[in-house]
Amino acid sequence: MSPAHPRPQELRLAEQIVRFARALRATGMRVGPGAAVDAVVAAEAAGSARRQDFYWALHSTLVKRHEDDPVFAEAFRLFWRRRDPNEAILAELLPRSPEAATERPAQRRVQEALAEGGPPRLPRPKPEAEREVDMRGSASDIEILRHKDFAQMTASELGTVREAISRMTLLWSEVRARRLVPNARGRRIDLRRTLRASLRAGGEMIALKRLARGHRLPPLVALVDISGSMSDYSRVLLHFLHALAESRGRVSTFLFGTRLTNVTRALKTRDPDAALAACGQAASDWAGGTWISSSLHRFNRDWSRRVLAQGAIVLLITDGLEREAGDELSREMDRLHRSCRKLIWLNPLLRYARFEPKAAGIRAMLPHVDELRPVHNLASLEDLCAALAVRPANAPGATALPAAEPLP
Repeated sequence: MSPAHPRPQELRLAEQIVRFARALRATGMRVGPGAAVDAVVAAEAAGSARRQDFYWALHSTLVKRHEDDPVFAEAFRLFWRRRDPNEAILAELLPRSPEAATERPAQRRVQEALAEGGPPRLPRPKPEAEREVDMRGSASDIEILRHKDFAQMTASELGTVREAISRMTLLWSEVRARRLVPNARGRRIDLRRTLRASLRAGGEMIALKRLARGHRLPPLVALVDISGSMSDYSRVLLHFLHALAESRGRVSTFLFGTRLTNVTRALKTRDPDAALAACGQAASDWAGGTWISSSLHRFNRDWSRRVLAQGAIVLLITDGLEREAGDELSREMDRLHRSCRKLIWLNPLLRYARFEPKAAGIRAMLPHVDELRPVHNLASLEDLCAALAVRPANAPGATALPAAEPLP
């Protein structure tokens, strides 16, 4: 493409590539103006006759990280697809098959970005009566959503909450470790570092190097109920746990319904949509029944010694509605409580002001938890983060544990 006499088709293609780069930046990819210019030059060299050559020309200039590959692939598929308006209308009207209805990794995030900065699917002008100012994501809107139940939110409101969770400031309290670290005010003398410093100084007198006990973040283990009664909260809480894993590390996540599934490795994916898609593929019992006792038994037997070392904190996220509550559930809860540093039960049923532990499963679990907290809105998640960053006596939002009645 000659800069002096560009053809109209080349100008339109360059404009579309710039818009495509802006859409990628809206999804969270690191795409700057220089990368967009390089993409235009690469597309000119590769040509747009073959779709595969055009794809890799844009990929080589716009993708800087391996974790952005699924985002770029989904954005390229949606942005550069070839459809006339009649086919687009038929695709919207005809029912979709179950395979087509399944969501690809990063599909929702890319669709939201293209809706904001990309080309519309159908060139339909919006009527004057429907034009309004979009104030979603503003400070007042977030303040309203802080106290709204996750189960009562629309899809757009849940997207706003997920963005607020990703921007949430997560502070953590550290615990004293056994390992000694260099400290100028330590009580123990570090003989090795002292001798090395004296050798560098030629044997002259130098200050003694000292050691003291260091501090570290305790491991965090989350047991998330994905049964049918928790389906309105599980996905939002997995977004929250993904943000925890990104900010603090050392987070182990297990899903349980009718069986236990370890999704720690899936949540380590930086893209949140791809991480949740991997969790959905790993857990085949999503939105099914609840067997808390058998799931806790398997965790205590197979995973407790691996992930509960070094004073781990356990977040048990469930409503406690067990099908077969009895002595087995009480024993497994007691073993879990004795194996960790602190056991925090996050129950969405606490959103009701008149909540009472009448269910047999809830009464069997209550004596073995340190804190009972609600987990139904954004404010409850903020209170949980604040509680994990201060001493237990000053933790906000905790509910006094009611006295559990003896099981019949």
